[in-house]
Amino acid sequence: MRSLPRPSRRGLLFGGAAAASGVVLSACTSNDTSDGGDEEATQAAVTDEESGAPVTIGFAGPQADHGWLNAINEQARRRAEEYPDVTLNITEGSNDTAQQIGQIEALINDQVDVLVILPADGRSLTQIGRTAMDAGIPVINLDRIFDSPQSYRCWIGGDNYGMGLNAGHFIGEQLRDVPNARVVELSGPDNLALTGERTQGFDDALANYPNIEKVARQAAEFTVESGQEVMAGLLQAVPEFNAIWNHDDDQGVGAERAIEQAGRDEFIMVGGAGSRHAMEAIQADNSVLKATVLYPPTMAASAIDLARALGQARGIGGLAEFEIPSSITLYSAVVTRDNVEQYLPTGFN
Repeated sequence: MRSLPRPSRRGLLFGGAAAASGVVLSACTSNDTSDGGDEEATQAAVTDEESGAPVTIGFAGPQADHGWLNAINEQARRRAEEYPDVTLNITEGSNDTAQQIGQIEALINDQVDVLVILPADGRSLTQIGRTAMDAGIPVINLDRIFDSPQSYRCWIGGDNYGMGLNAGHFIGEQLRDVPNARVVELSGPDNLALTGERTQGFDDALANYPNIEKVARQAAEFTVESGQEVMAGLLQAVPEFNAIWNHDDDQGVGAERAIEQAGRDEFIMVGGAGSRHAMEAIQADNSVLKATVLYPPTMAASAIDLARALGQARGIGGLAEFEIPSSITLYSAVVTRDNVEQYLPTGFN
């Protein structure tokens, strides 16, 4: 069925790939911006336009019940459409662990060439990742990491600690000359490990600014409703502060509503993830929101690039190695009014 001879799947997992002029992996790259960007304002495409052997990529992610997760699915679809040699078999997505395992089992039974999996829960889906690897199907583990490196060939995801670190340094620099500055934190759910990583990074950054004290921290649920409710409580509990870091731009929409209803504007706000709404507010510069720290959903497009490279036994252009890396951590850039036009095409709805 394939037009070119290919190495064995076992070879793809454990070595032997040809030193081909592979794809250029660009962590913040997407030619399609229908998930929130301007179609005229696109970034650099993958430079490997030459078609190779056909590759069927199975994509299994959680339910798209959040703006960022929906953007993940869209980024994967759009990137796959750019390649005439790629067929994408994408599941409906589920936050139910058993259901997602069943969807991945179906993809394994369909004998896809490569799997891209963003697990609803990394620990719970570790074994199904291992099952795919043992079957000779290389796995790209997207964002939420499996417990064992034996369950994936390559992990690619965001830097949660780096998000907090960069948010903290940005706020620290804004308040460097403010005596006895006070900051608050609107975090994500405390049952998620990523929330703790973001908070730790934030605290570590603030430790460099002895004039700043974090006076409150409250957890929301990555939803607009929870953001509004928790922010309203914070505003009542802390009558004076200079800055707030909000972990997630979706819940930030609710936080902004609470701030407007309270008539407060004496502080600055830094968001998280990089939504289109947040970037447009930063660009307009007419609210407390002055920056957002990226957790780029473009990682899904890059995961498709990596899966295609694996399926065609290619390396990555710009790297000397014959194989793709075993892990790639994306950078959490801070988007401000000064650079928002550059990042606006990557913003998601």
